[in-house]
Amino acid sequence: MTNIFKLINQIAIAQAQLYTTQFLAPCVKGGRVRTRVAGMIYTFTPKPNKFEGWGIFQAVDEKTATVIEEADLPEIVEYLQHFSQIRLRLAHQLRGQTWLAYPVNEADMRQRLNVIKPIAVHLVTEGVAFEQIIARWNGQSCWFEEVDRRTDPVIVETLQSAVKQLIPAEELQFKGITPEIRTVYELATRRIEGFTQPQQDEKRLRKALQMGDGILQQFHDHSDYWTVDWTTADGVRHSSAIAKTDLTVVSSGICLSGRDRDFDLQSLVGVMEQQE
Repeated sequence: MTNIFKLINQIAIAQAQLYTTQFLAPCVKGGRVRTRVAGMIYTFTPKPNKFEGWGIFQAVDEKTATVIEEADLPEIVEYLQHFSQIRLRLAHQLRGQTWLAYPVNEADMRQRLNVIKPIAVHLVTEGVAFEQIIARWNGQSCWFEEVDRRTDPVIVETLQSAVKQLIPAEELQFKGITPEIRTVYELATRRIEGFTQPQQDEKRLRKALQMGDGILQQFHDHSDYWTVDWTTADGVRHSSAIAKTDLTVVSSGICLSGRDRDFDLQSLVGVMEQQE
């Protein structure tokens, strides 16, 4: 019984201390903040609840903590020093100041966190897609510390240029590329229109037909070929089986005396127009 009274007294002292103590904490928009006082962890809803950033908070009751002011850089740096440092490369913005990122070195990530996966990094105040950053992992969340100034800026420029050219991840090649860079590029472009595999396939087929004045109508995916429905410039419809590897004709849809493989999709358009 004495131990119970002692515990109750400790809790009362901790709560009294809590209401007179200001604490520093990171906060994402719509999230909550935590602090530890006298060995006990308290979780609060910030006020205002739309606050996002590093703040100095003070509890107003058991559920709410108000933002006193924004924390300054030295305070943030000191706070982050307590957690494991990891290097990541930014993929794309999720919402607000939260970005999706991928480890620069998978082996290092496995050793530090025992897992290899994309990670949400909170409070990213600087940096762009493909930028390499230094972040801190507190066991539950990952917090942005700074842009890694020691990396080669040409990598970021090369990746950004590849995005503009709609270069697929599997075709990405440049000096210094790593499997991790290819993965982060795939993560970044997955959400961009024109980068999914069906969109890439359609673009490839449409381009080949247009070079021969043909028009793509639709196509159907098979294991190693497509069935392509297309029309000539004067509107005559055709259906042809086209190899995925090099767009050679598997079956033209008309009799070519066994010479289907002598043609590709582009040249097939001209053959069909001659037949007409």
